Amino acid sequence: QLVESGGGSVQAEGSLRLSCAVAARAYIRYCIAWFRQAPGKEREGIANIDDQDTTTIADSVKGRFTISKNEAEYTVYLQMTGLKPGDTAMYYCAAMPLLKCPGLGPAAYDHWGLGTQVTVS
Repeated sequence: QLVESGGGSVQAEGSLRLSCAVAARAYIRYCIAWFRQAPGKEREGIANIDDQDTTTIADSVKGRFTISKNEAEYTVYLQMTGLKPGDTAMYYCAAMPLLKCPGLGPAAYDHWGLGTQVTVS
């Protein structure tokens, strides 16, 4: 139901924009979040957006990453700038059928995409 794209390899200080296509169209009005997981590390919540376009950004990426959505295109975006090698991870989008987001803990989300790899060198 959620399909991520836009990952790839980029040099440090570069930018990427990830997309999350929401196939279950009603979900575009619910809480959508981005997570990432690096090898050997726990899954980390980095941003979410709710029905009113209110966003939460994790401190680890604040000022560099932004989340937005285009309801007409049923897509949620993660714009990443100033990328660092520490941002290397598999990036996932997730959804929860709630109008307001339940925070950035992964256990709160029950629909997940398969992920897109981001590598920063």
